[in-house]
Amino acid sequence: MRVILLTYLTISLFSIQSNGQSMVQIPHQRTIAWKTNADLAIQVYQSFASKKINFDKLSERGNTPRILLAKLLLKQDIEDVNKAIQQMKVRGVTGSHWALNPKGDYDFTLMPLTTILFLFDNQPDLLYPKTKEHLINTLLTEEGGKYRRATPRTLGLVADTENHILMTEGSRYLKNRWKMLHGNSSPTYDNVSNGMEVKILAYLNRMKTNGLYEYNSIPYIGYTIAALLNLEAFASEKVSTEARNVLDYMNWTYALGSYKLRHYPPMRRRYEKAKIQELTTDYQSVFVKAWLSYAPIEPFNTDISNAEVHALVGSCMPYRPADKVVEVIFNKGEGYFVKLGHGKKSCPEIFTAGKHFLLSAGGANQGKNSLVVARPTTLFLNDMADQLPKTFHLTGKGNDFMKWNNTGVYKNFACASGKVFVPEGFKPVLERKNWAIYEGNSNVKIAVYATENVGLMLVFEDKKAEDLLANLEKSNPSDEQLKTQFQFPDGQIITYDVNAPQNKWVIKSIDGKSIERDFSKWELINNESNVLK
Repeated sequence: MRVILLTYLTISLFSIQSNGQSMVQIPHQRTIAWKTNADLAIQVYQSFASKKINFDKLSERGNTPRILLAKLLLKQDIEDVNKAIQQMKVRGVTGSHWALNPKGDYDFTLMPLTTILFLFDNQPDLLYPKTKEHLINTLLTEEGGKYRRATPRTLGLVADTENHILMTEGSRYLKNRWKMLHGNSSPTYDNVSNGMEVKILAYLNRMKTNGLYEYNSIPYIGYTIAALLNLEAFASEKVSTEARNVLDYMNWTYALGSYKLRHYPPMRRRYEKAKIQELTTDYQSVFVKAWLSYAPIEPFNTDISNAEVHALVGSCMPYRPADKVVEVIFNKGEGYFVKLGHGKKSCPEIFTAGKHFLLSAGGANQGKNSLVVARPTTLFLNDMADQLPKTFHLTGKGNDFMKWNNTGVYKNFACASGKVFVPEGFKPVLERKNWAIYEGNSNVKIAVYATENVGLMLVFEDKKAEDLLANLEKSNPSDEQLKTQFQFPDGQIITYDVNAPQNKWVIKSIDGKSIERDFSKWELINNESNVLK
């Protein structure tokens, strides 16, 4: 991971900040009778297992550990797998790769090797004793109680990123645990006496109560989830439960912010990822698809694109989402409106859903060092759209997403200072002046108001186009008024500032009542809908 020190200084400051909110209710109940086998899992295993082991590049960073894992899962080429592991060498050190730590990123190898050790620990016909010995004594380099949150070579002043902390310290904790479970009573490996248990628990609790710094991150969220899956599967009961709680929080917010496995929220970390237009294959979606492939549900889109590495890990680990998560991914009930806070120097996620749609706010960058990638505000309908251009969406003014404030979403409503994009193939069923009414599947009507400086998008269900347009015009007779205010036909009035500062919610008031626009103060999950309570 090539990053500059300034980035890590930024992360260090933010990683210790809390929004001061108490934990909200996250669904944990599990009653689903999950299947023991899944076609998607077998396909992914076979895809990796079919790859040859490159014995000349065993110690290089890459997918070799995943190839070995897949072959073990399928009980294939076992002799070569063990030979490869026994010949592997430690290629570097853990922690983020940067100018003063050029051999960093070994934790990307350490984590899947830890998975292999625990999954096949009691299967000597698959993982030979000599192979385990090499794993424990050589390849799993982190052990003891020297818990490290700092990026290497920063004098302890700069916190490392979530994915590196979890991969490194989770693997350290689990190696200690393996030693203790196999008879080593040294205090070095006692996670309680050496402090590792309490430190891991504290870190997981911080994630659970304050949220993630690297929320929705591409590619890092995949490695964060994989590290959490290791802890959930193999740690002590206390640590396992906390890891599961973090995963449940992450998957609950995913369920709220996705529509039938399509997901396009704002994210953090890599600006070059702003160009991504795929809606179905972000890395959390891939993990969710891997888990859901074991669920007794109707067939769904199992496209995992180029993210097989995450589908592999998700498929072979025991974690499964809570019942309510599975339900809300596919069924939005009577709809809801939720706001997800991410603290200072960040941006929120805002979602409004109906029976047959979800509207996802795009967020707002908070300065270059915030690493926040703002997206278009995107409407998901009950269709097969899998790319941004196939959706109705709103942007800020111009092409520079770092200047947008795309937080202008409220119940069934979105506004922005930029364009309203209508996907090819959609023709208005009715239009007058600056208004146009479009019809989506499941009798959803999309009302679009577009001028040079203001774009509005509203979503209605079970309305007639002529009646809807007439009522919209009657409630909003003035173009001048629509620059700052919209009134629903039922009477609710929303005021907004599409040119709001990027640290303020675009929405200003609801029915004349002021609201908290400083989204750095928002709680982890704010739900104004009875449907989700």
